[in-house]
Amino acid sequence: PSGAKAITKSDTDTFDKPVALYVGVTGNVVVTPANGGSDVTFAGVPAGAMLPCMVTAVKSTNTTASSMVAIY
Repeated sequence: PSGAKAITKSDTDTFDKPVALYVGVTGNVVVTPANGGSDVTFAGVPAGAMLPCMVTAVKSTNTTASSMVAIY
């Protein structure tokens, strides 16, 4: 990775390119996978976790985790 950026959850915005995701505060995370598939919910993601996939969006609806960072 060569960069990182704080994430603002949104039901309409997408990232310019796929990113990995770091979760700072425990909760559920709803993402759109980079392969264009249907949205996926990662339930109960612990603080300090990296999600094991590349994503193009973090949805606001039903995402309870916070302090997320895009890694690219």
